[in-house]
Amino acid sequence: MSKSNKFSFINPEKFPFFYGYIVLFIGSIGVLASIPGQTVGVSVFTDPVKDALGLSRNQFSNAYMIGTLISAFFVSKAGVLFDIYGARYVAFFAAFLLGVSLLLCSVSVEISEGIKAILDFDSWMVPFALMTILFFFIRFTGQGVLTMASRNMIMIWFDKNRGKVNSISSIGVSLGFSSSPILINKLIQDHGWEVSWQIMAVSLFIFSFCILQLYRNRPEDFNMNPDGYLKAMKKVDIKKVTQEFTLEASKKTRAFWMFGLTLAFNSFFITGFTFHVVSIFGSQDYSRSQAIAIFVPISVIAISVSTLCNILSDHIHHKIFLYLMLLSGVLASLGLLFLSNTWGVYLLITGLGVFSGLFAVVNAVTWPRYFGRKYLGAITGKVMSFLVIASAIAPSLFSFCFTKFGSYSYISYVTLAFLAFLFIASLKVKNPQNK
Repeated sequence: MSKSNKFSFINPEKFPFFYGYIVLFIGSIGVLASIPGQTVGVSVFTDPVKDALGLSRNQFSNAYMIGTLISAFFVSKAGVLFDIYGARYVAFFAAFLLGVSLLLCSVSVEISEGIKAILDFDSWMVPFALMTILFFFIRFTGQGVLTMASRNMIMIWFDKNRGKVNSISSIGVSLGFSSSPILINKLIQDHGWEVSWQIMAVSLFIFSFCILQLYRNRPEDFNMNPDGYLKAMKKVDIKKVTQEFTLEASKKTRAFWMFGLTLAFNSFFITGFTFHVVSIFGSQDYSRSQAIAIFVPISVIAISVSTLCNILSDHIHHKIFLYLMLLSGVLASLGLLFLSNTWGVYLLITGLGVFSGLFAVVNAVTWPRYFGRKYLGAITGKVMSFLVIASAIAPSLFSFCFTKFGSYSYISYVTLAFLAFLFIASLKVKNPQNK
């Protein structure tokens, strides 16, 4: 058994069709499996868990922020490990550890009370410290490593058809992410938040076994090339091989920073909004069910945008996507600012839908298109650290605006100013491959 196929009963070389399509399927499930570690998966647990632990909204948000910030320092290192060891082992350990973390989260009240009894110290600081540690693990393994490894693996197995393939993946991922709050909320209502986390943990343990069986690092490991062409058929394309940028070389380009910061803004806004979605709409007299239901129209727009733009990504300049993302960010910010009006809700839905759809394109397709595949792990790992940091500070800033000023809308003044800066700085962005 080859090293690339170790611990697996499945040999990609014996498949009657290109194994990249199996990678596409299982890699998309891998991104979906990260939902318990994503804000969209954590936010539904916010109210019942903070109440059970005796934490205020600000305390719970700050624990989330600190845990996520700490994880950001390790995500870029995980990207380097991806380049060395590949998607199989990195994703396996990420999924397994995420499952362990969820099990610990499910008994967080018992752990907290046990620590208080041992230390004879009855204070909110105990559950706060505990949740900070647990948030670090679920954010690092879920939002960070499992997502990055699964998405990068798909992009490595395709080149000319990268946009089309990502459009297929994005449809499934968008549907899964948009429906997950509703499904998790139903799970919590039927079984309670503790059992819900335990069910998801067991599912992740099962999926970690599937990772060893079906994840594969590179098509070249099995005498294949991206898109399924045989090496002998690719000789004519040698001159068309893209330039491979290291992380250090990538960081010297304007494109790396503008795309990275725009994606980080997306992570900031959507994380802050999603984490407090029930409270945001509750402040406008919407029910919990109505608040969670907003993800449905957002997902419809996101799927439509990602499908179209993924297909177009193989043929047009990605700088256009950058400008469209910034415009959609403006719409979302204005929507939150004027949420008390019906048209504000429509602006918010449209902005978040378009932003989410374009995020799925840029975060997957642009990096290998601009900087190559060889150091993709290090590059996307660094960008992921931007996203993690942005998602870490968002819930606390949103919460601060609400508790200090009585409304979430004030955060829009900050986001609109940052978007203006990004737009001006992005005017001179160029594809590094064209230099």
